[in-house]
Amino acid sequence: MRFPSRQEAVVLGLFRIVTGLLFACHGAATLFDVLGGPQGGPAPGPGQWPGWWAAVIQLAGGALVLAGLFTRTAATLCSGSMAYAYFVHHQPDGLFPLENGGEKAALFCWAFLLIAALGPGRWPVTTLLAHRASTRPAPRKEVAGTHDT
Repeated sequence: MRFPSRQEAVVLGLFRIVTGLLFACHGAATLFDVLGGPQGGPAPGPGQWPGWWAAVIQLAGGALVLAGLFTRTAATLCSGSMAYAYFVHHQPDGLFPLENGGEKAALFCWAFLLIAALGPGRWPVTTLLAHRASTRPAPRKEVAGTHDT
């Protein structure tokens, strides 16, 4: 069954919003010890590689994807960070995600790759900003000597 393109855009927009929100929550949990705290260990110190930087990418990248701002670029960065997490931290413990605990990393990696490839779908902030700019009245040009005195 094929959805009409309008429904595809809505579903993709909802997928982008939920994925971005969940990813940003992971970053916030790690950086600010909220929402149950960091997953898989203690919170990394500021600037600590790779944990703190990964959390910053999760929070900022997830927020950008959620909002639909620089969506393809942010989603590509998020996808790459999860590929790094999978191959560096999970894959050495086993080949398959079920063996090595890398299900979340693998799913986020592929979800963000899908968003990067297909775009933001419906309701991105960039579309709202463009619409707002196009509905703003154009500034009036004054021609020298034609204004009232």
